[in-house]
Amino acid sequence: MAGLPAADLPKPSLLLPLAVAVCTGIATAALILFTIGDRMVAIGFLAAALLAAGIMIGAARLFRSPLHVERYTDWAIAHALASASDDALAVTDRSGRLVCANPRYEALFGGWPTPPSLPIGEAGAQALGACARAAWRDGEARCGDVHIFGAKVAVRVARVGDDSLVWRFIGVNALDLAVQIQGLIAGPTGDRLGGAGVMVVLVAPDGRIRSANRVFKQRALGDADGGAEGLDFARLLSTDARGQIWFEREGREATPLRLLQIPFLDGEDAPLLVALLDEEPLAMSLGGSSSTDVRSLIALLPTGLALVDRDGRFVTMNEAFMRSARVQGATPPLYPGDLVIREDKAALADAVRRFAGGAPKSLEITVRLKDTAEDPVAITIAGARGLGDAAVLLSLRDMGEEGKLKRQVAQATKMQAVGQLAGGVAHDFNNILTAIIGHCDLMLMRHSPGDSDYDDIQQIRANSNRAASLTRQLLAFSRQQTLRPQVLQLPDIISEVSNLLKRLLGETVTLDVKHGRNLGPVRADPGQLEQVVVNLAVNARDSMLSRNPSGGGSLTIETLAVSAADVRRMDDDVLPVGDYTALRISDTGTGIPPEILSKIWEPFFTTKEVGKGTGLGLSTVYGIIKQSGGYIFAENRPSGGAQFTIYLPVHAAPEAAVAKLPVVKEKPADLWGSGTILVVEDEDMVRAIAERALSRQGYTVVTAENGEVALETIESMEKPDLLLSDVVMPVMDGPSMARKVRERWPDLPILFMSGYAEEQLRRSIDLENVAFLPKPFSVQQLAEAVRDIVASE
Repeated sequence: MAGLPAADLPKPSLLLPLAVAVCTGIATAALILFTIGDRMVAIGFLAAALLAAGIMIGAARLFRSPLHVERYTDWAIAHALASASDDALAVTDRSGRLVCANPRYEALFGGWPTPPSLPIGEAGAQALGACARAAWRDGEARCGDVHIFGAKVAVRVARVGDDSLVWRFIGVNALDLAVQIQGLIAGPTGDRLGGAGVMVVLVAPDGRIRSANRVFKQRALGDADGGAEGLDFARLLSTDARGQIWFEREGREATPLRLLQIPFLDGEDAPLLVALLDEEPLAMSLGGSSSTDVRSLIALLPTGLALVDRDGRFVTMNEAFMRSARVQGATPPLYPGDLVIREDKAALADAVRRFAGGAPKSLEITVRLKDTAEDPVAITIAGARGLGDAAVLLSLRDMGEEGKLKRQVAQATKMQAVGQLAGGVAHDFNNILTAIIGHCDLMLMRHSPGDSDYDDIQQIRANSNRAASLTRQLLAFSRQQTLRPQVLQLPDIISEVSNLLKRLLGETVTLDVKHGRNLGPVRADPGQLEQVVVNLAVNARDSMLSRNPSGGGSLTIETLAVSAADVRRMDDDVLPVGDYTALRISDTGTGIPPEILSKIWEPFFTTKEVGKGTGLGLSTVYGIIKQSGGYIFAENRPSGGAQFTIYLPVHAAPEAAVAKLPVVKEKPADLWGSGTILVVEDEDMVRAIAERALSRQGYTVVTAENGEVALETIESMEKPDLLLSDVVMPVMDGPSMARKVRERWPDLPILFMSGYAEEQLRRSIDLENVAFLPKPFSVQQLAEAVRDIVASE
């Protein structure tokens, strides 16, 4: 999906006149100099004119072409929609600006107007505005009452994330495809069909004629050059009780007619192509058979169509049908049942048999093709008597890309739902773990290593930390973990983690590290990036050892610079154009089976034995990379083994701002302090732990179970030294309560604690002099956080 020109760039319509004016002026000066004799200078001026013309015309073309905007969000589903659909698509942001649009949108509206302010009339714009408001509120909205250039178009508006709307104008393909069919009917193709006795009419959804060939107008109106456009098609025909049809003008003494409806466009509001034939051949036919010419018409249509005879064998099929049904030209099928899986053969054969025997109207059934059984397709079946050998017309729409799009949308929806569930579970679990770890710490203060209970308490604490690690993985998958991003160089991260990798890989697996040149800095959490590298390396080790337990294999880690030009050449629908620093990790293992390649990012999906993996490793990697603004792709190498490529956007920062490896400063061992701390926490167990832990360190602790109680408490107490509060609480949340407290004590330091990520809460806790402590935390971590704040005041 293409982006849009920046608003401050010159308008394309002004560049070409400007180019002509500049070049004309320079050329005129050159001619004057040539006349007065200074030929060398004149030649220089002419060269300048040519150069200026090239630059200006090139700029005009550049500005006329869609450009990618600098601000790019994760438009994975939008890109898939643009590539898979013939509909006009556009994306707007929260402020109502047009972010990107596909070429069909540009062609439909003559540029890039911003919805809902489109050139479709005031009523249409109001309908689109109501649709947008409903989509922001409900996530999706539909509007089927919009008319664009005389055609009724369905509009779907879907919210993507919290910041964007995707506008989809469905049925706009009818606006140009119907015009093409209309031209074919009115031109030589219509005359050729008419010469064979085939009358062809394009009927609008309201039943009025949009186009008709000359033979139809001669038979229906008595004038081959008459104007049939706009007439009611049904009024030109008459029928009897047996269902036989005649032209109203010719009367029932004439030869009955046979109507063949060809559904070349989808949708109830799409124009309908109707072919009329005499039940008996006309004497006016100029040669050839009706069947032959109908086959020619079918071959011209872009919709997948095929003719089947009375015995159920294929008579002909056009290229669109062969492409949609995955038909190999060298070995075409004999029967429609040869296209579908065994379970659907009987249903399709029975439907074809009924319509070959003269069943009325038409039928649409859903079947599964042999080559793409996971994507059901719809086949429309209609009777086609009067076409020689043909008895049944089959219509099949290519749903390969649409099926792929549906799977992508379903996968994205599932991942989003599981992510929200994981984030909520992790938050609640963090409160429980905070209490468990805190009580263990308090008990360890009363037991020495020689006590009988000491080892049991340590075991409980160790298992609690393992559970805390699991919640961090859940938060990483749901992109709700707390990150500490820094501007850094990827080779520094690889160098830091290399020693650990050598120990993890063992002696049988060799590690090969390669660094590219001109690597740009990236902005990410160094600790989380190390976790990504370690996780992928351990998976690669297991894959290589399963393939060759004794010989191991080779793990290669590469860093390389990827320019915007390289991304354009890749022509990837997901990766936006820009400069990246890439990290590529490849192995010589068994690779990833194709049937599970699309599932590896799902949480709890694992191919390891029961008890040997949580299934959160790759989903954690995916969450970390996406939360860092990057992209990750998995594929199998042609030579064997798997390859993971991570693209992190180059951060536009001066070299001096690029951080080296973080330096861990030693903290004072003394955690004792003094002062009054107001603790506000709705979870009783967490509040109790905080109160006992801080009281042991010498602080005076006052507690409140929610924000309203805290506000009542401060009315009867002196100014505390610190406000320690949970963020998400019932009745009144932490930030709202903190703002009320700050009205009384503007300089009061605040320490927020939460099981949610700091980034997720940043908007609500955007206050001055505020610190953050993620749950679960130990007694020592709580004491250190409080000591650092109180001691600095």
